[in-house]
Amino acid sequence: MELPQIPQLLNETLSPDGNVVRTATESLDRLSLHPDFPFYLLSITTGGQNPGQRVAAATYLKNFTRRNVDGSGPISEISSELKNQLMRALLKVEPAVLKVLVEVLRVIVASVFVKENSWPELVPELASVIQNSNLISGAANCEWNTINALTVLQALIRPFQYFLNPKVPKEPVPPQLELIAKEILVPLLAAFHHFVEKAFTVHGGTEAEIERILLIVCKCIYLAARSHMPSALAPLLPSFCCDLFRILGSLNFDHMDPMREGDLLRLKTGKRSLLIFCTLVTRHRKLSDKLMPDIITCVLKIAMHSTKIAKLDFPSERVVSLAFDVISHVLETGPGWRLVSPKFSLLLESAIFPALVMNEKDVSEWEEDTDEYIRKNLPFDMEEISGWREDLFTARKSAINLLGVISMSKGPPVVASNCSSALSKRKKGEKIRGKDQRCFMGELLVIPFLSKFPIPSDANVLETKIINDYYGVLLAYGGLQDFLREQKPGYLSTLVCNRVLPLYGVSVSLPYLVANANWVLGELGSCLPEEMSADVYSSLLKALAMPDIGDVSCYPVRASAAGAIAGLLENDYLPPQWLPLLQVVVGGIGDDDQENSVLFQLLSTVVETGNENVAVHLPYIVSSLVCQISKSIPPNPEPWPQMVDRGFTALAVMGQSWEESMPEEVEECESPETWLSGQATIAKAFSSLLQQAWITAVQPMEGGSSDLEASVSCIDDSSALLRFVMRSVTTYNDLLELKVSDLLVVWAELIANWHAWEEMEDLLMFECVKEVVHLHRKFELKDFFMRGLPSPPAPPVPQSSIIEGIGQFVSTAIAEYPSATWRASSCVHVLLHVPSYSSEVESVKQSLVVAFSEAAFSRFLAIRSKPCSMWKPLLLTLSSCYLCYPDIVERVLEKNERTGFTIWASALSFIGTSSFEHGPSSESEIKLIVVALAKVIERLLGQGNQDSDLLQDCFTSIMEASMQLKELQEEDDNEEAEDDEDAGDEDTDDSDDDDDEDSEDGECEETEEQFLDRYAKAAVALENGTLVEEGDEEDLDQAIDLGDLEEIDQKNIVLSLIQRYHQVLIQGQSLPSSIVSNFLDSFPEYTSFFQQYG
Repeated sequence: MELPQIPQLLNETLSPDGNVVRTATESLDRLSLHPDFPFYLLSITTGGQNPGQRVAAATYLKNFTRRNVDGSGPISEISSELKNQLMRALLKVEPAVLKVLVEVLRVIVASVFVKENSWPELVPELASVIQNSNLISGAANCEWNTINALTVLQALIRPFQYFLNPKVPKEPVPPQLELIAKEILVPLLAAFHHFVEKAFTVHGGTEAEIERILLIVCKCIYLAARSHMPSALAPLLPSFCCDLFRILGSLNFDHMDPMREGDLLRLKTGKRSLLIFCTLVTRHRKLSDKLMPDIITCVLKIAMHSTKIAKLDFPSERVVSLAFDVISHVLETGPGWRLVSPKFSLLLESAIFPALVMNEKDVSEWEEDTDEYIRKNLPFDMEEISGWREDLFTARKSAINLLGVISMSKGPPVVASNCSSALSKRKKGEKIRGKDQRCFMGELLVIPFLSKFPIPSDANVLETKIINDYYGVLLAYGGLQDFLREQKPGYLSTLVCNRVLPLYGVSVSLPYLVANANWVLGELGSCLPEEMSADVYSSLLKALAMPDIGDVSCYPVRASAAGAIAGLLENDYLPPQWLPLLQVVVGGIGDDDQENSVLFQLLSTVVETGNENVAVHLPYIVSSLVCQISKSIPPNPEPWPQMVDRGFTALAVMGQSWEESMPEEVEECESPETWLSGQATIAKAFSSLLQQAWITAVQPMEGGSSDLEASVSCIDDSSALLRFVMRSVTTYNDLLELKVSDLLVVWAELIANWHAWEEMEDLLMFECVKEVVHLHRKFELKDFFMRGLPSPPAPPVPQSSIIEGIGQFVSTAIAEYPSATWRASSCVHVLLHVPSYSSEVESVKQSLVVAFSEAAFSRFLAIRSKPCSMWKPLLLTLSSCYLCYPDIVERVLEKNERTGFTIWASALSFIGTSSFEHGPSSESEIKLIVVALAKVIERLLGQGNQDSDLLQDCFTSIMEASMQLKELQEEDDNEEAEDDEDAGDEDTDDSDDDDDEDSEDGECEETEEQFLDRYAKAAVALENGTLVEEGDEEDLDQAIDLGDLEEIDQKNIVLSLIQRYHQVLIQGQSLPSSIVSNFLDSFPEYTSFFQQYG
């Protein structure tokens, strides 16, 4: 197949037939190896037969470039000819092709121009092209398109952002960006001013090309200034901002139609202008302070358009939202506060509050898309109120944030006796200076303003204006959470009792206001006085159970109530009765995935916070929930519906809560029958659900066969349920009744093919592995070691046993996922040393050893260049394997690395010494190292390697490890004695709490310089590879279970080794005298063997 067939193949990639697309793509992949392939694609982007073909060529070239640049593909070294042809194509292609083709340039620019600082002709040539392009030069027959050229400039500037070189604490302006500013941006700003003038003089409105140029130039300036400030650009900012003020001043929200291209582009330019102001205030204060008066005047005019928020489309509302954000940014600066504070009243009355008042758009969104309504109007993700927020996006959220910033700012001095609220919580020992104090603007201005609006009651509930205004009042209260936290408890109690809770008692349902009231209580949950919590909880529980009103959905009411109740519980409120809440939550779970998601999340929170208070109700709740979930498991198990997915997660939380609440000695508690009966009920429910999900759902119809496989959905939560079932087995009858073996067979098959590794989501699978092994040791599970042939009509191929599936899962974890290595390694020791392997299943153990050894050694070879904490689990894994089958492991080690055995033994001896930072930390780890090294020494001596350095290193490591083990055992004995003494000292410890709190208050926050320095050091370490393979910190001290090996007396092994080989190990070696001396201090009984060191 030749290159001329590429156009036809590109056409075929546009076919609706998936097979045709796949075949064409495979053919293009084969042709991509030809050196002229990218040039041919470029020629098609400019001269293809039709627009679809041209876009397809650009798309394939984009993907091809991403695969090959900085790789080993045909264009890993980009030729000057290819770059030149790409630039020529970019300057000529139509907009649809340009949008895709510019992505090719971004990839090349990031690699060649930014990273390598090459392509020196790019900037001067692009500067020339822009100045000589059609709309800037004014030439009639100009070859270059101005919009295309500016789009190229935007792609050129985009990569330059802070942390471009994270290894440098304080990054200077990149020289390439300085060059772009000097050669291109400075001349371009003069042209920009000309285009602004032209945009306002064009008869009949805007012209799309001019508007697009204005937008692209603003994007370029924003990208250039968002992280750095090129020196050539700084002097021109005042004149540039004057043009931005004119553009923003021209926005007419009453007559702009986003459906018209020119109007939409003008709105986008206005949005970008406001983003530039945010950037200047945030990152370039020296330049922005002089511009602040004009910035404030400009954005205040825009913010006043919030009165029309109901009629604003999204692009227009986004501009108003950013105007609020600019004001919030400015208020965080001293000069900005002085400029804005005189206008606080005007802002509040004419801009902020009108954005909060309910309007017809709220009603339509409530009815058409409740999730979108909640996201925009009841944002439980508001987090902290801050002048630096840049992720709000709606005028209402931005207005709430600005209101919070204003409320936290300080007003003029006020006599302390006239201040009705505490200014702030003083730290211990802090004195109030002076007779006058400055009160928050929240108290001086915001709360008095909001108090003017009457609360709806039975007397005025039919007055629409009162309802609409109070809707805004409630949203405003939610934005005052930081201010209200600073007030005395009585202040907030009065506010909530008088202005929020009465809404729940109105006889006429007010779903819009109740939803807002729920949100307010949720936002204020962390600072509500304890004595109020009961009344608040009662009101929220009532709202959680609110039914729909005719055709009006009350889902936002229930969702906001669920969020508020969760917040209340997380702030340590304990309801007097838990069952009513549980019944409302479980009773609300049904066919609506939207509502189920909220209720399952609340249910998990209730169970986690209720602990033993909820545990007594869990058997009933679990049984009810399992019935609901069972109805939603589909015949085809992939993928699971959200109802099932969320349900399994909630059940896993319940199972864990039950186990944590159970008494350690059930028989000795007051009502053992209740706990045992509850455990059995939950276990049966879990087993029944797992059987339906894994076995029943995929069973073939009678007389037929099925290709369905059990679902891997929620495998970690399913593992949690399975583990609960296994822990509930106390007799062999339990094992049969709960069908544990059948469930384990399916589970082992599922995890054997598991590749969707996550940091925490796979944790319970490893815990389940250990539980399976210990359960087998107690009851000898069917199909654990071997399984028979499947029943016809399936082919007579032996099926994987439970331990074989687990082994594949563990070896894959070791080989492919660093963060799982610690957990997987701990499972290796359990799998090899805890079960009893008879001669009939010896081959199974051997296959496990081969798989574990290959995975661990290949992983170790990849990271052995520098010692790190990941060495330990990998080397200990190999040690466990070596103790089982030394010959097999040696063959594995030598298979891919000629000196593999020496590499492993040398590294193992190193981690046993004090020189290794992440050495063994438990008795089991030290014992495993000592026993393995003893075996290595015997192997070396058996091969006649009596004079090798490795032999000396191994014996030295054994001595050090033996000393460490003795110290560890003595520390354990001392700690047990200290625990008894500490039991009587609890009162003394409690008396130190206040001091601890004071010391925490005195801790200084990390400065910007300290953060940047720490970030740079971490980046250097990451590049050097010292952070890549560290795994999860919580796994570093994970205990290992060596099964029968735990019974081995390590001291006897060392003594036997010395007695048999002391002439070679001691008299024939030059051992470090300090280590020998310390060893004999710890073990004086060995002195007779070390007489030459006396």
